[in-house]
Amino acid sequence: MTWSIVARDADGSFGVAIASRFLAVGALCVHTRRAVGALSTQALMNPLYGPAGIDLLADGVAPEIVIARLTDADEGRAQRQLHVIGARGRAAAYTGKQCIDWCGHRACEDFSVAGNMLAGTDVLDATVAAYAAGAGGDKRGKQAAALRIHGDEDYPSLDLRVDDHEEPLAELRRLYAKSLERLQPFIACLPGRHDPVGLLQRDEIERRVEAFVAEHQGGRGGPGLAS
Repeated sequence: MTWSIVARDADGSFGVAIASRFLAVGALCVHTRRAVGALSTQALMNPLYGPAGIDLLADGVAPEIVIARLTDADEGRAQRQLHVIGARGRAAAYTGKQCIDWCGHRACEDFSVAGNMLAGTDVLDATVAAYAAGAGGDKRGKQAAALRIHGDEDYPSLDLRVDDHEEPLAELRRLYAKSLERLQPFIACLPGRHDPVGLLQRDEIERRVEAFVAEHQGGRGGPGLAS
């Protein structure tokens, strides 16, 4: 049903990108928390994995143990797929024996890719090689995609979803480019953990937006997760 990547940046931020022939795939599959980690639950997904897995990571449990605890307690584990990354250490992943081919995962030091019902192994292999989306897809077609980036705030710095579209990855790229025009720099001006008031001077907000747009050259910059 799904292809996804979970990743940890050098600054401690987390990113998740996901694409699927499943309506609103970003609503139940993707989970993140500041300074804790990120995960994606997919195939015949178990939405309960998200909150429980993030809580375990917050308690200092290693990703591979998180996966073991969640799947060992789940009688439906043979049809689940799950991958997890924490604030430190290697990512971990699980693909149940009854997930639909082609299915599998590639867990690496600071990112993991996983998918089921894919066109073949080259989808994951190309993603690992490029650390980017694309390179194939779900053999049933395309419907939804999502991108979430979670930095040092209690809310994501970016959370984009394409719930139902003929070309969800292309639409996600369009939305990401659109977010560079105003959304991302505006979110950076909002109240947060280190500034409970945020920026209130509208002229300064506009100045920062304009500087951000100029720096990113109209949307051509940005992290590999959205490319």
